[in-house]
Amino acid sequence: MKNFKIALMAIFSTIIISCDNNDDDTSSLTGTGTVSVTFDNGYDGNDLILDVENSENENDESLTVSRFSYIVSNFSLIDEEGNEYIFPKDDSYFIINQEEGLEDVELSDIPAGTYTTLKFGVGVDDEKYQEGGEIQEEFWELAEANNLTWSWTAGYKYINYEGTFTSETITEATDYTIHLGRLGDQVNYEEVTLNLDTNITVSDEMDSNIHLEVDASKILTAVTSIELTEKATLMTDAEKAPLIAENASEMFVVDHVHNGSGH
Repeated sequence: MKNFKIALMAIFSTIIISCDNNDDDTSSLTGTGTVSVTFDNGYDGNDLILDVENSENENDESLTVSRFSYIVSNFSLIDEEGNEYIFPKDDSYFIINQEEGLEDVELSDIPAGTYTTLKFGVGVDDEKYQEGGEIQEEFWELAEANNLTWSWTAGYKYINYEGTFTSETITEATDYTIHLGRLGDQVNYEEVTLNLDTNITVSDEMDSNIHLEVDASKILTAVTSIELTEKATLMTDAEKAPLIAENASEMFVVDHVHNGSGH
């Protein structure tokens, strides 16, 4: 009996020490760190390779993508307790460009903690647009260099998706153009919320990475089926632009995370 009591006390001591260590681990997260987000562009489960024909989508259309770029913005992270850290708005606009190999977003000075959810927008929100050209000059020039602008009055292209396609009725490779952006008072800006299967940890000793898989094929199929055979140039289509925006917001999936530097 005496030996049993000693063994039982040892087990309780181990549990208490373990709990204390866990508490210490949480409380030891201090300072700030960097969270990087990788946008790994693909097409229907495969790597996205520009100028190479992809398999047919659900519309029986085969697309060759020659250009795929887009704007992501307004990043925030939600921690275990439901608190949301909003990345500074003035620094929260980024370009992803398959042609140029631009796939990473770096969010610096994130407060130490454990985060469960990532949020961001696709495109440029109305508040930012209304600031005017002078305030946005630096980002506007960057977007312009990446083929993501119209004239200033028309604003940004949130998505630039171009290439050629064939279908059952269109057998010769035919150009398609999808430019999503603002149309008058129709903003077409969409927000994305992604729960992380594995929480990310941030501190002054630990940076983390969130690796997203992006499926370009969903721009035409995710929620509403949009057929290029019916209309291959979609730039100022007030009816279909909101549908494309909604589809595009569904093309992001969390693939994995890294706690600690590296992808």
